[in-house]
Amino acid sequence: MAAPAPKPLPYRKPTEGRDYWLVDDILPDPALVRARCLARTDWTEGYPYKPEAWPGMRAIPALLPDELAIVESRVLAATGSRRLWVQETPDGGHLNHNCVQVVGVDESGPKPHTDSRALCRYAAVLYLNPDAPTHCGTSFYRQRLPGGRMGGNVVMPPHANLVEALGTRFVAVGSFEEDVRIAHRCNRLLLYRANLIHSATAYCGSTLADKRMAAVFFWMAA
Repeated sequence: MAAPAPKPLPYRKPTEGRDYWLVDDILPDPALVRARCLARTDWTEGYPYKPEAWPGMRAIPALLPDELAIVESRVLAATGSRRLWVQETPDGGHLNHNCVQVVGVDESGPKPHTDSRALCRYAAVLYLNPDAPTHCGTSFYRQRLPGGRMGGNVVMPPHANLVEALGTRFVAVGSFEEDVRIAHRCNRLLLYRANLIHSATAYCGSTLADKRMAAVFFWMAA
């Protein structure tokens, strides 16, 4: 029996200043942050090194408290929120906030998804490789429905994530189309509404020094 067709989602064109925000040159010394990350020995390995759904390597924390404070002050200013916090599930689980991720060209590709509405309202990525190609940034996607019709890109209540909204975990190849692409630029923070379908556009490199390195953040806000 064929899998049921994914449910159409509402569409909201990703618009800078409303749905996403760019803050360039956000940290005063990104080279220091990068050097500290390159010197780490406490990486947790994902695919293809371990049977994990997430790729490459990651470690927590990415930023020190004073660095994170700089980022969070810009997030508050951009979104008009009064406070930010890291949400936990009833059993103490949470997203990998303030986490540095390193992913090579052969370790993954675009994987359109949304972050959990139950755990974050805003998410952000901070690019940390000065030599990564500009096409290794982040893209927002929308549905491509059967017959080539274009669908939406936003997960809304009562659904918490894309799987719930679509009604299935499995979608056919070509079910999403790139809508808006944000270029990679070292020391750029891309902040966005976490219920928009998004993914890293591409990865690069084959060594720790030249792979795509980025820190990711997930906040609830009020």
